[in-house]
Amino acid sequence: MKNFTCVKDLGDLQVALKEAFEIKKDRYQFCELGKNKTLLMIFFNSSLRTRLSTQKAAMNLGMNTMVLDVNQGAWKLETERGVIMDGDKPEHLLEAVPVMGCYCDIIGVRSFARFENKEEDYNEMILNQFIKYSGRPVFSMEAATRHPLQSFADLITIEEYKKTARPKVVLTWAPHPKALPQAVPNSFAEWMNAADYEFVITHPEGYELDPQFVGNAKVEYDQKKAFKGADFIYAKNWAAYADPNYGQILSLDRSWTVDEDKMALTNNAYFMHCLPVRRNMIVTDDVIESPQSIVIPEAANREISATVVLKRLLEGLK
Repeated sequence: MKNFTCVKDLGDLQVALKEAFEIKKDRYQFCELGKNKTLLMIFFNSSLRTRLSTQKAAMNLGMNTMVLDVNQGAWKLETERGVIMDGDKPEHLLEAVPVMGCYCDIIGVRSFARFENKEEDYNEMILNQFIKYSGRPVFSMEAATRHPLQSFADLITIEEYKKTARPKVVLTWAPHPKALPQAVPNSFAEWMNAADYEFVITHPEGYELDPQFVGNAKVEYDQKKAFKGADFIYAKNWAAYADPNYGQILSLDRSWTVDEDKMALTNNAYFMHCLPVRRNMIVTDDVIESPQSIVIPEAANREISATVVLKRLLEGLK
């Protein structure tokens, strides 16, 4: 594997899942693979689970790790070509990226959508500049349109907890006080389609996702109807995708908050969320603290998904 940005890069999902479960049994079995290899993790945005789980995964494989928080202690980076650099950004990404590549073997990049230019966001300008100019394998630690390490962990978790071969999985929008990118729901939808589960997306009108990610999912605007018979409920907020409202909050309707009454409509469904979660906005205390909440095992599987991805990238170096 040369780069990892989406589900297609992983190839056969059943093979990848088998690899994940083998690694989970003994996560140090490939500790020689990364010997004398260095991972550089570059963060344009904040992180807790992604940073810790990816660094732990690299350590499992015997790698050295370096972390660069671009907005804390590094030069401010200009990303636009053709700009007269007479402002507060003294270094251009086009020089910084190949320099970074000189110091490492693999690069992880975390860069969210800015909601300033939809075309730039959905063309993954920053991530693709690393792929084009670093000279190193690059993987996404969440980009403008996808969060594949999270989605792979979500898939691992569903496979561990599912009680039927083809469970009903529901992605539900829920309210949030800030405008959040579509990366997690986009990516989750892409992976659920690839897994061929019974997949439903529910949200208020105006929150339709990019059709390329919706795929074969059933879109249901009645949240309670969508929840009926569900085996897994995945809650997440996202800002509007469709023009002219791209990046905007269209609703703060707390009737969409996941609560016990809605969970009672399901097939004793498990509750999932990528974290961090706004309690009593996205989900009530009672639901996230219930025995059916699997947000902690889901987060723990981030280490496993990252280990599989880094292992494959290391194998690709040979």
